[in-house]
Amino acid sequence: MEIVAGTNPFTLFQNWFDEAVAAEINDPDAIALASVNEAGMPSVRMVLLRQWSEDGFLFFTNYESRKSGELLATGKAAFCMHWKSLRKQIRVTGQVSKATDAQSDAYFNSRGRGSQVGAWASDQSRPLASRDALMARVDEFDQKFPGAVQRPPHWGGFCLVPEEIEFWADGDHRLHDRFRFTRGTDGWDIVRLNP
Repeated sequence: MEIVAGTNPFTLFQNWFDEAVAAEINDPDAIALASVNEAGMPSVRMVLLRQWSEDGFLFFTNYESRKSGELLATGKAAFCMHWKSLRKQIRVTGQVSKATDAQSDAYFNSRGRGSQVGAWASDQSRPLASRDALMARVDEFDQKFPGAVQRPPHWGGFCLVPEEIEFWADGDHRLHDRFRFTRGTDGWDIVRLNP
């Protein structure tokens, strides 16, 4: 499988993502998001990529979680999307910062009520006494918001502005096809990489 790279990584990203939406059974927008703490220890977890444009890639979370603490402390992140059935992956690295309140509000308001209430109820990444304790908090916040659920101040988005985007397509005999786009002063520098 050979990549036709073009000159804009976001066009290629959109083409591959559209192909994944048509082919992947579950979560074609799942990314393995990597952060690093101030001591340099990496951490990775799956999150959902919810929006993207040439301004960057957006995902949403609890700002008091471990991942958010690492992202806010270093301002750096990376992610990998892998679509096994398509035999393709995309890797992205860059600077990360909080999304705007408007972006966070818009996405929060698009979520189902259960997910909205859950954002209030969960002290993400912190110890939990029991599942029953969590469900009691869900009930508490469900009653607190009988109508529309406001976005919690501790919940919102991050935008990863890419410095590098790499596209990988599986090849016969492990002779994969790879292109790396690196942000330059006048656009993107494009390099074909060895497998």
